[in-house]
Amino acid sequence: MTLFSSLLTVSVCIFIFVTAGFIVSRILKRNDIADSMWGVGILLVALISFSPLVGASTTPLSALVTLIAIIWASRLSLRIFFRNIKKKEDRRYVEMRARWGQWSFVFSYLQVFLLQGFLMVIVGYPFIHMALFGTESPLTIATLLGAGIWAIGFIFEAVGDYQLDTFLKNKNRKGTVMKYGLWKYTRHPNYFGEVTQWWGIWIILLSVPYGFFTIISPLLVTFLILKVSGIPMLEKAFENNPEFQEYKKSTSPFFPLPKKRI
Repeated sequence: MTLFSSLLTVSVCIFIFVTAGFIVSRILKRNDIADSMWGVGILLVALISFSPLVGASTTPLSALVTLIAIIWASRLSLRIFFRNIKKKEDRRYVEMRARWGQWSFVFSYLQVFLLQGFLMVIVGYPFIHMALFGTESPLTIATLLGAGIWAIGFIFEAVGDYQLDTFLKNKNRKGTVMKYGLWKYTRHPNYFGEVTQWWGIWIILLSVPYGFFTIISPLLVTFLILKVSGIPMLEKAFENNPEFQEYKKSTSPFFPLPKKRI
C-alpha cells in the first residue's frame, strides 16, 4: 500500500468513528465524551495500520509499538471515562455550546469531533509510518532508548493522575491546590508524562526508514499541551486563586525540577 492510500484508509475509519461519537453525544447531550474518545481513536489508528487493511506484516518492532499504543490508550481512555461519568459535563463544553447558540450542533461536529479526528490521524501517524516502512526494521539501541523514555513518561502520567485523583477524593482538601508527590516538582506531571511518551515513540521509530519525519507527532502534542488546550487552559481557571499563584512561583510549569526558594 502507498502512503496516500494508507492515510486515506485510516482517515475514513477515523471519520466514521468520530461521526458515530458525535451522534452519541447528541443522544447523551454532552460533548465531553470526545475526551475519552481521544485515546481510543489513536489506538484505532494503530490497529488499522497493523491490520490487513493496510497490509502490514508483524515484526518484533511493530508488536512493541502496538503494545505501547494499547497500554497508553487503555489507561488514558478508561480513566477519563470513569472520571467523567460520575459528574456533569465539563464546563468547557457547556461554555462552547452557549457561545455557539442555535448552531452549536454544527460547530460541535466541526470543531470538537471532526477536528479531533484530524488530530488523531496526525498524532497517530507514527503507527502508519511504522506499518509502511518498518516491516524489516530490527530492534536497535534507539528502540531500547525510546522504550525507556516512553516508560518514564508513562509512569509520570499514570502516577501523576493517580495522585491527583486521590487528592480530589479527599473532601478535607476541597478548594486547596494539589502540590504533593510529583506535583511538588512540576505543576503538570501528567502533561510532562504525555509529551515524554510521544517523544519516546519518535526515538523508537528513528530505526525505521524515514523515521525522522514522524517528529510531526510529538511536536504537535507538545504544542497543544504547552500552548493551546493543556497548560494554558487549565491554569487560566486558577488565575484568581492566591494559593495557586504562590504554588506557581515556586514550582516548575512543566519539567520536573526542585522547588524554588521564595
